[in-house]
Amino acid sequence: MGGARTALYNWLFARHDNGVFILRIEDTDAERSTEESASAILEAMRWLGLDWDEGPEVGGSVGPYRQADRLDLYREYAQRLLDEGKAYYCVCTSEELEVRRKAALAAGLPPKYDGRCRERGNRRVAGLQQSGVGTGGAVVRLMIQETGGVEIADLVHGSIRFEDAELDDFILLRSDGMPTYNFAVVVDDVLMGITHVIRGDDHISNTPRQIKVYEALGLPVPWFAHIPMILGPDRSRLSKRHGATSVLAYQQMGYLPEAMVNYLARLGWSHGDQEIFTREELVQHFTLEKVGRTPAVFDPVKLEWLNGQYLKRTAPDRLAALLRPFWEASGVSREELGGKDDAWLQAVARLFQERARTLLELASSSRFVFEGKIERDEAAVRNILTREAKDRIRALLQEIEALPSFTAAALESLFRTRAAALGLKLVDLAQPFRVALSGTTVSPPIFPTMELMGWNLVRRRVEEALKEEG
Repeated sequence: MGGARTALYNWLFARHDNGVFILRIEDTDAERSTEESASAILEAMRWLGLDWDEGPEVGGSVGPYRQADRLDLYREYAQRLLDEGKAYYCVCTSEELEVRRKAALAAGLPPKYDGRCRERGNRRVAGLQQSGVGTGGAVVRLMIQETGGVEIADLVHGSIRFEDAELDDFILLRSDGMPTYNFAVVVDDVLMGITHVIRGDDHISNTPRQIKVYEALGLPVPWFAHIPMILGPDRSRLSKRHGATSVLAYQQMGYLPEAMVNYLARLGWSHGDQEIFTREELVQHFTLEKVGRTPAVFDPVKLEWLNGQYLKRTAPDRLAALLRPFWEASGVSREELGGKDDAWLQAVARLFQERARTLLELASSSRFVFEGKIERDEAAVRNILTREAKDRIRALLQEIEALPSFTAAALESLFRTRAAALGLKLVDLAQPFRVALSGTTVSPPIFPTMELMGWNLVRRRVEEALKEEG
């Protein structure tokens, strides 16, 4: 969710200013980066409608940039810093570094690299391969002068300052030649002409290091905007214990992409008191000045409400198409779905969309209008389908069969006439039919529902209910 919101803010910022939005897969960490995770990012971006503007041609379309395909560029820039005496080789082992880290902590000092290999400068270490930088067991570190500071003109948080003494000579290239995050992103940002970097404020500590790389390369520093984290309802950092945190998980739960975009945009950004935005309105109004400095709290109840608002506004033809896999998951056979025409399925979607909050809920609540067997709520059967109610249903079935047309209007007229003759309220006759047909006490208006189901299914479903013990 946090990554999706960050991507959305970048996308909205670029679209608002007629800029260029670039998607980059940062996959130089082999342990954390998999093809599966990259595919999930792309699928989520496409589902949310966050299109990107440039990248290499992949399969006839514009693919994202992948850092794993750009290793020669990072090594080239590292060599440049070595040649200029701004970086150096380090052959300290991880065991040695850990010993020194513990010693620094014991002495009350910051546990940063102590510059042990600085005097080596850019000279090659004995035994290093000659084929390039970052090989033969040595890493490449950036040389940091501890005499100044770094000022970040953050577009969300305002001015943030780090002293150079707080930084260490951090690694640019690992011993296997792979770049670190803080080095690779700077090279990419330079080569891709990035003017603004919008990301989570958990990256604030990375920013001074990246600025040091820009300065060492003699290149302009882009603007930075660090967005506060998303918190769970208990105000701790959003995590799996709060429920689904993956955008694609919400797709599978039956949320609409436009509802998710709307909700993510409002997690930390506002435009007056407006809650519901079209995509065009978001692009029109989005500015970083309206992004808050305090963490946003994820509210699943509000997201569900918002999704329900979008479901109500969704055209029945699109809704019916979206519902097909959810109907199948609810138990409607593929054969039965295939036997229904589009107009009928759209009528089902139209009838049930007003009450539902997700596609999953809509499919489940409308399941009973299809042919398959349904489960009835035992309490509803016991309390509503009494012996007296069943006697009335049997009498009504005979009158319904005698109707010249099986329409909602004809059914309502019959039920009202019958209720008046018996001195009952309309609900006293309608509710037993609702339980018999749907298995619950809640459904859309019963007469349009009966018309949609058709006389044959209504009669069969009611006769099944009459045989059940109340």
